[in-house]
Amino acid sequence: MNKNIAYFLLRMSMGVNLLGHGLARIPKLSVFADGMTKGFEKSWLPQPWVQIFSTTLPFLEFGIGLMLILGFKTRFANFAGAGLIIMLLFGSSTVENWEAMGIQMIYAVFFYILISRLEDNCYCVDPKI
Repeated sequence: MNKNIAYFLLRMSMGVNLLGHGLARIPKLSVFADGMTKGFEKSWLPQPWVQIFSTTLPFLEFGIGLMLILGFKTRFANFAGAGLIIMLLFGSSTVENWEAMGIQMIYAVFFYILISRLEDNCYCVDPKI
């Protein structure tokens, strides 16, 4: 039972974190996307790709966060979250933002825990993982 509650609390924490990122960025989407694109000017990544990614990122964060909070398609949400972190790590490496990468690696560890302990998932809309 404690493992189930611990999983639920970690899933909720990650969900609230990602949902909050999305909620904070969506209302100021163009400012966020332009700022992120500007931050990647020195990167070798094509600017249109950065602009597209930075425009969709808040919606991905919001959607994945909501899925985790609800426990809806938890397996998919965890893999999507881990994939998103991998993309963020890749982007951060192209501008040598090692500090951001350190924080993103912490997220990666949390997604590792959530994925590796999916059998402990409970209190969710869709109990099938």
